Amino acid sequence: MPIEKKYEWLLKEGGPRMITEALKLYGTIESPGKANNATIIAWAKEVGGKVETVYKADEIPWCGLFMAVVAKRAAKGVVKDPLWALNWGTFGKAVETPMLGDVLVFVRKTAEGKTAGHVALYVGEDNACYHILGGNQSDKVCITRIDKKRLYAARRPNYNIQPTNVRPIKLSSTGSVSTNEQ
Repeated sequence: MPIEKKYEWLLKEGGPRMITEALKLYGTIESPGKANNATIIAWAKEVGGKVETVYKADEIPWCGLFMAVVAKRAAKGVVKDPLWALNWGTFGKAVETPMLGDVLVFVRKTAEGKTAGHVALYVGEDNACYHILGGNQSDKVCITRIDKKRLYAARRPNYNIQPTNVRPIKLSSTGSVSTNEQ
């Protein structure tokens, strides 16, 4: 699946490394029904440890798994229990102004009304929403918009030297707004 035209500029950015690693996985789709996408299951093996033991089906929310494999491939630390999206609120260092490549953690409600989370990478923003690149967004790796009011934490990877293109990005407010990622 090719990246949407309005986000093609990301392919020329050349970093930050978490963005370039995430873009390599763009378009990965969860298998429908009881089948599992072997690629997503392989990410759990790649991350290893407890993740490999507990993650056995792509019907289990996988935004945290996606973030863990991206962080690992980008030589960044993986948080403890990365499958729990809200745990990504401890990644790197806290920032007040999200910028390209930052990890954004959002809150959401489950079907049972419980609080859960979603995690993805900042690629830009408009007045009301963040544009985020993540996994398990409409059951695939893609870019979507999420209301800024849902932001739980903005975290910057620990850089030895921060890439020069880490900056806020203003985008147009086109496209639907995600309300329930899993």
